[in-house]
Amino acid sequence: MVPEKLLEIMKQDGVVAIATLGKDGPHMVNTWNSYLRISSDGRLFIPAGYMHRTEANIADNPNVLITLGSSKVKGLHGEGAGYLIKGKATFITSGPDFDFMQATFNWLRATLAVTIDSATQTW
Repeated sequence: MVPEKLLEIMKQDGVVAIATLGKDGPHMVNTWNSYLRISSDGRLFIPAGYMHRTEANIADNPNVLITLGSSKVKGLHGEGAGYLIKGKATFITSGPDFDFMQATFNWLRATLAVTIDSATQTW
């Protein structure tokens, strides 16, 4: 289940960092909190416009780390809350999950779908 605080953060302005590990070492890309969606089964969906190296890394190693936060959400130590998400990712280029995201983000070439293993509040 996705924590309520995480859902609250997703509604605020903020940057999302997505880290993968490939043959050339770690790689990181960014997106926006407002681009994230949660599927009915609790997966995290992210629209991918480019993310070609991310996709190549995930083909070899599906493990991802994702961080996001907002200064506008009350956290563990006052204003400001953040999360570290650990999960397994895949890229989807057709079907209902792709169509769901393309209805909002007509520019995407794929949907990055993350099965969340853990979501830990870090701040």
